[in-house]
Amino acid sequence: MTTRAAFWLALLLPWTVAQAGAQPVDGPAAPAPARPARAAAPPPRAPALRETAEDVALGSHLNANTVAVISGTPGGTYFRMASDLAFVLDGVDDLRVLPVMGKGAGQNAYDLRYLRGIDIGFVRTDSLDQLRKDKRVGNARSHIAYIARLFNDELHVVAGRDVTDIRQLAGRKVSFDVRGSGTDVSGRAMFAGLGLAVDPVNVDQPTALAMLERGEIAAMVSVAAKPVAVLAEFQGGDRFRLLDVPFAGGAAESYMPAELTHADYPLLASEGAPVRTLAVGTILGAYNWPKGSERYNRIARFVDAFFSRYDAFLKPPRHPKWREVNLSAEVPDWPRFPAAKDWLEHRGGQAPKLAAAPGEVAQFLGQRRGASEVDRDQLYQEFLKWRDGRGR
Repeated sequence: MTTRAAFWLALLLPWTVAQAGAQPVDGPAAPAPARPARAAAPPPRAPALRETAEDVALGSHLNANTVAVISGTPGGTYFRMASDLAFVLDGVDDLRVLPVMGKGAGQNAYDLRYLRGIDIGFVRTDSLDQLRKDKRVGNARSHIAYIARLFNDELHVVAGRDVTDIRQLAGRKVSFDVRGSGTDVSGRAMFAGLGLAVDPVNVDQPTALAMLERGEIAAMVSVAAKPVAVLAEFQGGDRFRLLDVPFAGGAAESYMPAELTHADYPLLASEGAPVRTLAVGTILGAYNWPKGSERYNRIARFVDAFFSRYDAFLKPPRHPKWREVNLSAEVPDWPRFPAAKDWLEHRGGQAPKLAAAPGEVAQFLGQRRGASEVDRDQLYQEFLKWRDGRGR
């Protein structure tokens, strides 16, 4: 082999072996090295979002000036009154009130205690008592305070005209609104206080009225501030009525006497014959944040706006129940939110008139003979006269 031929053979041999996939002729066969897996291409990175100083400042401003209020179901009293709060107080010192639809007073007490982001809520005095008795809840009084005692919610019992006495409902199906609602909690407690055992049903109020019309239930119950829109608008003809509820038994110890009139419910109450019933107090509660914290300061700003501009709630089209509120009225055994207490002590003026409060009932009973010695209906009438005589 010439020198030139050897030179070209040396150049071509490696290429030929590689193409044939062969090992060198003088070495043992060996497996080809594994081909490394090709790494998947990483997804394209989104461009980093940069918040400007203005973005940060706006977000901080909105959060620092917004309070969330847990209310009730659409069309209910609490839902309407939370809307009043939003309309009247919106923009006052940059304040924003954010109504949140809730299930009603019974669930609201738990939501106010536990749900993150809820600052204020409509709850009832008996709902607070239930919360305090719940063994799962630790020291409820230290977590919930009240801003103001508001008004009374009346017990409404609607039944067919064939039912002439509430005791005729014993053992029959009666609707108490959805489970966890204020009516579910307060209504059942009121019936228990009367010693009246029924077959409870839990459906929403429009469904309950439809079931009542079809005869599937004997009565439906609503514990809410009169006039209740769903009842005032109920087109049941002359087939249904509001039942009298006696001020008697354990219910008389825990609740207050009240009445519903033809003016409240033209289709369910006879003119000139008020319907006697029971009532329970509603409060505007707040989560008891530590004084000086950011959340405390939000509620304090709400308190100042709410108290300072309360007169605006007394004018149409605001709910008529605002006229029953006495901002200085107290709730026994529960603390008042410190900012509300400070405002009333240093800036409070003459308060609007107040509907009957538990303290008034106790005061009245203290001036009379023992409750067991007095006919409860007579006691009810005497209470109304006593209250009217005091300029209420």
